[in-house]
Amino acid sequence: MFDPTEIRALLIETARARQTLTYGALLNLLGHAFTRPLMRQLCKVLDRIDEDGRVVGEPGLAVLVVRQSDGLPGQGWFVSRTGVYDDLPLEWEGTEARAYTQARQAEAFDYWEAP
Repeated sequence: MFDPTEIRALLIETARARQTLTYGALLNLLGHAFTRPLMRQLCKVLDRIDEDGRVVGEPGLAVLVVRQSDGLPGQGWFVSRTGVYDDLPLEWEGTEARAYTQARQAEAFDYWEAP
């Protein structure tokens, strides 16, 4: 349903602008209204994009997609990285999660910085 190439391109543009997108905003850009089933499908694509990028040494892009309520990625973003990254915070909310998220976002911003 979702085209990983299209989403990756949108996220690279977002990184170059040093911005984030909410899950709802990304779904809207893709022509969909926010629903939980669509968000779950989107998250699977985001995980795939990150895994493909990790294999070639790129920082994650899914960290740029955040909840409107607190500006952090959803719980699934943190859980899907368990066992892959050894520096994950113990909680997926709060100060430690925010600092971790901002550091990963800065990596994406810097990596994709427009020449």
